[in-house]
Order: sequence, then C-alpha cells, then structure tokens
Amino acid sequence: MPVATEVREDGPRSKRARILTVAIEQFGKVGYEHTKWASVAGEVGIGQTALYHYFESKAHCLLTIMRLELTDSVGRFQAGIAGITDPEGALRAAVAASLAGEPIDALQRRILQNHMDILSTPRQSDKEEAERLRSREVVAEIEKNWAALIKRGMDSGVFVDGDPVLYARLVLGVVVSVWRWYRPGGPLSLDDLTRQVSDSVLRMVARE
Repeated sequence: MPVATEVREDGPRSKRARILTVAIEQFGKVGYEHTKWASVAGEVGIGQTALYHYFESKAHCLLTIMRLELTDSVGRFQAGIAGITDPEGALRAAVAASLAGEPIDALQRRILQNHMDILSTPRQSDKEEAERLRSREVVAEIEKNWAALIKRGMDSGVFVDGDPVLYARLVLGVVVSVWRWYRPGGPLSLDDLTRQVSDSVLRMVARE
C-alpha cells in the first residue's frame, strides 16, 4: 500500500502512517470537503493539535495522499511491464498493474482522481506547494512512461501510427476513470474489470 513508504520515513512511534490511512478512508468514503480534520484526529487517537506535527493542514494531507498514489503508480507500472517485450502484452500488464490493489487503494485512487484540479493552482504554504510540484512531476513521468510504451508498439507496427503522447493520455483517461465509479464488492469484479479495460485500450491503439 502506498502509505507503507511513510512508515519507513518515520520512527516506530510515529502516527503518520495511521493518519494517512484514516484520512484515506474518510476522504474516500465521506468526501474530502465533508471530512472534519478533528474526526481524523479522533479516529487516530490523538488531539487535533498533534496532527499539525505531521501535516500543517487538511490540504497538506490530501496532497501527500495524492503524491504517494502517483509515485506508487510509477512503481506498479515499471514492475508490471518488466521483461515483457510484446507491446500488446506489455500494455495489458500495465493496465493490470494500474488497477491491481486492495479496497483502500481504490479509495486512495478515487481521492486522487476527484482532486486532480488542485495540482493546477500554486499553494501559499511551502509544504503544500512542495507536494503539489512533486505530484506534477510524477504526472509528467507517468505520461512519459505510457507514451514510451505505446511508441514501442507503434515502432514495431503493432499499434496504429500517431502521436504517442496523445494516445497515452487517451489510454490513461480510460484507465483512471475507473476509480470515479468502481466500488469494491460491487457486481463487477476487479479481474473482470481489468480484462474489459485492457480490451478497450487495445482497441484504441491496435492496428487492424
């Protein structure tokens, strides 16, 4: 889970990872705007003022959650396509890696997709701005990785010719839109969803 990286960044008594987990659960289920910062503190078992030792604001916590998920998605992509030379197989593997996860991962990805607009506007807080800028860098890296994968398919004659960056954005649009409506435990399993999304993006790029 992405927040696991935060455990390694702090000491054994740190509440940072727990705060992130509770925030993901509440932002994902209740909504960021409707989540009281005090309710996160209460769930963690600390006073509200103690939250500011870890995050200077609710927005800082949100941006951290987003940055962690974006960074984790890069790792999943790279691990998913490692050693796969066939462009179609690599694209399917990339989609599967993007959609794999536990219910809390689905919440974190929903939060990310619902609040991508926050990355477009500079923040007054230095800490919030640092998270925003890092997130934007990772978004660019994600697009670059997917574009390189699609270009490999184009160069090999497997995918249609075109602008790989444009196709990467179209493919990513299909993949990430899943988190706006998918709910774990619903009628469609994640495995079935992965197959259908993979088929859809391959139809977008595959040469007839």
